Amino acid sequence: MKETEIKVLSTTATLGYGFPPESFHAGLERGPDVIAVDAGSTDPGPHYLGAGVSYVDRKATYRDLSFMLKAGRDLKIPVLVGSAGGSGAEPHLRWTLEIVREIAREEDLAFRLAVIHGEIDKEVVFRAFEAGQISPLPPTGPLAREEITASTHIVGQMGVEPFIRALKAGAEVTVAGRSYDPAMFAALPIMRGFDPGLAMHMGKILECAAIAATPGSGGDCMMGYLREDHFLLEALNPKRRCTTTSVGAHTLYEKSNPYLLPGPGFLLDLRAARFEQYNERMVKVSGSRLLPTPYHIKLEGSKRVGFRTISVAGARDPVFIRKVDEILQGVRLRVEENFSDISKEKYRLLFHLYGKNGVMGRLEPQKEVTSHELGVVIEAIADSQDLANTICGFARATLLHYGYPGRISTAGNLAFLYSPSDMAAGEVYQFSVYHLMKVEDPCALFPMEIREIKGDKGWE
Repeated sequence: MKETEIKVLSTTATLGYGFPPESFHAGLERGPDVIAVDAGSTDPGPHYLGAGVSYVDRKATYRDLSFMLKAGRDLKIPVLVGSAGGSGAEPHLRWTLEIVREIAREEDLAFRLAVIHGEIDKEVVFRAFEAGQISPLPPTGPLAREEITASTHIVGQMGVEPFIRALKAGAEVTVAGRSYDPAMFAALPIMRGFDPGLAMHMGKILECAAIAATPGSGGDCMMGYLREDHFLLEALNPKRRCTTTSVGAHTLYEKSNPYLLPGPGFLLDLRAARFEQYNERMVKVSGSRLLPTPYHIKLEGSKRVGFRTISVAGARDPVFIRKVDEILQGVRLRVEENFSDISKEKYRLLFHLYGKNGVMGRLEPQKEVTSHELGVVIEAIADSQDLANTICGFARATLLHYGYPGRISTAGNLAFLYSPSDMAAGEVYQFSVYHLMKVEDPCALFPMEIREIKGDKGWE
C-alpha cells in the first residue's frame, strides 16, 4: 500500500545552533519518519574548509546531536546529518564522528551507522580537469591546475543518492561529508516514492528550519508533511507560525533565479509553485517540479594565502572623517616607503571603514559620509605572521599620529578598542575551487562505510 504522507523533522538551521527542547518534543509527538539536519555551509567563508576546523562549538554540537540520536533510537527512525562539521571534509567528518562516539558511549546507544565521505581526492579532480569535465560556476572563471594543487581540502556536494544508498543498507544514523543542503531532507521521501520535485522543494525550506517562519529563527524546529501533490510546513514553536509570505520569501533564499534552482542532476522548477495558507500556523505548497539534467556536483576547495593581523579603532574628528580617504592613501604611501626593501607582493594592507562603505564597499550607493564617527579596522595579510604583525603595527602607528591640515589634537587620531591594539589572527584562506564537475555515478565519489555502534562498548 502506497504511503500517503511522510513527516520530516528539521531540528535547526545548522547543527550546533541549538533548538528549544519544547519545540523538538512537539515535533516528536507528531510522529516523524526521519530526523534530519544540515550541519554546514560556505556562508562563514573559506577558512573553516581550508583549516579543517568547525565553525560551530563542540559542546553545542554534542547537545544537539544528543537530543537527535536518543530520539531516533527511541522512535526507531533514521537520523541524517549532512555536511558534517560545517565544511564536510575529512577532518570535519572525523570531528563529528568523535562526538557521535562519545554520545553513544555516554548514553549507551546502539545503532547501525553509515559514514559517507565527502572529500574528493586531488587525483580524481586532476583527471576530471584533464578530461574537460570541470566547468566554471559563475561568477568564477575556468579552474587552473595550480588552484587544485594549492587547495588544502576539496569537497563535493553529494545529492540524495548516497543518503538513499545508506538508508537501503539499513543505516539508522547517517553522518555524511559535504552535502547538497536539501539532500538529507529529501532522501527518504524520494526513496519511498514521493514526488521528487515536492521533496526537494520541501527540503530546500527545511534545511534552514524555522528561518522560514515568522518570526524566523535558525535555532528552532520545523516539520514538513509531504503528501501526494503538496507539502505542508509547520513551525513547532507556538511563538512562530508559517505564512505564505514567510515561506514564499524563503523559497527565494540563496537563488540567482527566483523560479529555477539547479542541483546535482536536476533543475527545480518553481514557475508553477503555489503557496496557500493551510491554517493559522501552516502553509501548503504545491506545483514544484524536478527536471532532470546532466549530473554535476559542486566542488569546493580552499587554499592558504597568508597570515592576518588586525587592529580595531575608532575615529571621531570631523576633519579626519572628511579627509579619511586622502589620509589613508598617505598612510599607504608611508608604509610602502618604509618597507621599500620588501616586495609588495608579499603583503597587503587593507582599511575597513564602518560608517563609510564598511559593509558594501564599492557597491555602496550612499557616497556622502553622514556619521559622526568611523570604525576603522586595519588589516595586514602577509606571507608570514611576523610580516603581517610588522605591517599592521607600522600602519597603525602611522595612522594614529598622521598629520593632516585642520587637525586640532596632536595626541592621536584613533581610539583603540583593545589593548594590546594589534591581534594576530593566524592563517588566511580563500576559495580556490568553486566549480562544477560532471559525473556519471552520483555515488562513486562518496565512499560509504557501515559501522555497528555497540553503545558503551564503542565501535565494532
